[in-house]
This record gives sequence, structure tokens and C-alpha cells, in this order.
Amino acid sequence: MATRESQRRWRGKNHLVKRQLNVMARGLIHGYLEEIAAAHDLRGKGEAVAFSAFALRVLMQQADYDPAAADRLAALRESYHRDRDLYQG
Repeated sequence: MATRESQRRWRGKNHLVKRQLNVMARGLIHGYLEEIAAAHDLRGKGEAVAFSAFALRVLMQQADYDPAAADRLAALRESYHRDRDLYQG
């Protein structure tokens, strides 16, 4: 756990561009994030979360004009909703 002083310094340095996101997630998700980080040369689970959000955003943009991308996005959404209990913390 970071000390109060180190947290204060981090917030002071990054307050305009970053916000800390603490999320409880199942061990399965932590494993997925480690796998994503390793597969895509990322610096850890935090960057894997950012990359995942970026990748989904790209897919959402592509779905606006590409029916195949829209189908993939719909399939992902349906699959997640069907198995949501596996993924939520």
C-alpha cells in the first residue's frame, strides 16, 4: 500500500490528466489482464485495462460503418451479459 505522502505526490503530479481507478475484480480477470499485458508488450494490468478500453472503443467506431464489426460487437456484448456473473467482482 502506498503511503499518504506518495499518494499525495502522485495526485499532485497527475491531477489534470489521470484519476486513480480502484476496481475489485475476480482472480480470473486479473489473469486475463496479465495475459493481455504480456501479449501486447504492456507495462502491467493497469495499462492492460487502458488498452482494453481503447480496443473496445475502436471496435465501437468500426461498428458504425462495418456490419461485420457491428456483429462482433453484438456477439461480445451478448456473451458478456449472458456470463456476467463470471466476470464481476
